[in-house]
Amino acid sequence: MATAAAGALSLLWGWLWSERFWLPQNVSWADLEGPADGYGYPRGQHVLSVFPLAAGIFFVRLLFERFIAKPCALHIGIEDSGPYQAQPNAILEKVFISITKYPDKKRLEGLSKQLDWNVRKIQCWFRHRRNQDKPPTLTKFCESMWRFTFYLFIFCYGIRFLWSSPWFWDIGQCWYNYPFQPLSSGLYYYYIMELAFYWSLMFSQFTDIKRKDFLIMFVHHLVTIGLISFSYINNMVRVGSLVMCLHDVSDFLLEVKTQSLFLHLLGLLFFYSCVRTFSPTQFLSSFLQAAKLANYAKYQRLCDTLFVIFSAVFMVTRLGIYPFWILNTTLFESWEIIGPYTCWWLLNGLLVILQVLHVIWSYLIARIALKALIRGKVTCPGRIRPCTLHSFLISFLFSMPGRSWTVSSLACI
Repeated sequence: MATAAAGALSLLWGWLWSERFWLPQNVSWADLEGPADGYGYPRGQHVLSVFPLAAGIFFVRLLFERFIAKPCALHIGIEDSGPYQAQPNAILEKVFISITKYPDKKRLEGLSKQLDWNVRKIQCWFRHRRNQDKPPTLTKFCESMWRFTFYLFIFCYGIRFLWSSPWFWDIGQCWYNYPFQPLSSGLYYYYIMELAFYWSLMFSQFTDIKRKDFLIMFVHHLVTIGLISFSYINNMVRVGSLVMCLHDVSDFLLEVKTQSLFLHLLGLLFFYSCVRTFSPTQFLSSFLQAAKLANYAKYQRLCDTLFVIFSAVFMVTRLGIYPFWILNTTLFESWEIIGPYTCWWLLNGLLVILQVLHVIWSYLIARIALKALIRGKVTCPGRIRPCTLHSFLISFLFSMPGRSWTVSSLACI
């Protein structure tokens, strides 16, 4: 029995690391074991080093939120208090937990007769009870400030590294002599830091306040970790670094929607780094985080302005730079230089699916940004959670009609 199990495991392991799947023709894993400059060639065991680093990032986040983010929030007037507690009522609590959190008119009238309360009072109870489950603004501010700081850091590091990389200026360099492309120390740290950060987000999901989109974000982080690990093991790190850089830009902008003096100081640093070296995606990520920080601090005009800027940069990077720069090289230039193989088809399939999502997200963002320009305030249907753009748009897609929220709804859940 044990022998059969060991044989099946060995067969599975051999299939999982099949050279015909991972590598081009006439290339074997043994060819990548030889010496090379820098950190050699990427290897699967390198990915294991992210776990202690992810734990370290998680610990740094706890210290950052406690000793930096929280004092900043208190300084600009965000109160260290939870939401208003709903009056205890067993009947209404049972309806809230078991039936619905948004009772219709008929149910409200029935509860009004049963409790001898007026309908308005019952509506207020349900609103307070829903708010009771939401994380405090202070907690959301600290989370966003941490994300903004990390995205700003990784943006500056990534663009500084890519600025001196030949494939940033000549994207064909991603494929010349592939897969025999040595891993430089700068690229190694960039990849490992990104991967460790997403693992830390996986850890923090189980300790943070649980939100509605817990499962969605859990799957999102798994997919992101899988794609980063996949491209690293396959030594597609050059084009992978460009994809990461292009997709980090938007998050930092939506987080910034919340701080006062902190916003101005980081804004100057952000502007300085953008003037020196420009990376559209990490630029966009920064704007995404910036918008949320402005929102928590109740700077509505700044929040709306940042969201509109975020929308414009998102369109340029996701509908312009990504398809005409990234997809063009992965689909066409790589075909001519290295030719297709099994892993090549899988990688490009995932990248094309990502572009389809970009189109859908761009349409939804454009609708909200257009309303911001017309009405002077960003409004959108449904309840939106500000963890990432993906969460925001998925919540938007499945939101209930008939409700309208300002951009401050980005922080309401």
